[in-house]
This record gives sequence, structure tokens and C-alpha cells, in this order.
Amino acid sequence: MAIVQFQADADLNQAIVTGAIRRQPNISFQTATEADLEGLQDSEVLALSARQQRILVTHDRRTMPTEFANFIVANQSSGVLTNCF
Repeated sequence: MAIVQFQADADLNQAIVTGAIRRQPNISFQTATEADLEGLQDSEVLALSARQQRILVTHDRRTMPTEFANFIVANQSSGVLTNCF
């Protein structure tokens, strides 16, 4: 069975990551700090997430959907979850 892994975007509320890990200690949810995402462009964040086979979790509904659409034209990705809250 494949293990689902998540990557928090730099704009994701850290409380979401903390809460997910608290409720499910075995979850693989890498923080933006752990991945050193601060200051990276969306395309770089998508590439890093894809290399690590992680689903990117973000609050960015302004630019990330378009960047993701452009990214998957030529790249594989585990996907993006955009938080609507």
C-alpha cells in the first residue's frame, strides 16, 4: 500500500499541520520550514513536492491553481490540496 505524504506550503497555517500530526502521529506531513520553502516560487515548491512524492497543501487559491496547471503539463505530481478556509 502506498503511503500518502503531505507538504505544507509556506502560506499554510501551521495549526493545520500541528493538528493533523496530533490527531494522526504517523502521518507524513513535512512543514514548510523543514523543506526550506520560504521565498521559493510556486513552480519550485511544486517541483520539490513532486520530487518527494508529496501532496502539496496550501491556502494559495490565487496563483497556485494556475501554476499547478502549468506544472503538470510536463511533470508528474502527487497533487495539490487547496484549503478553502
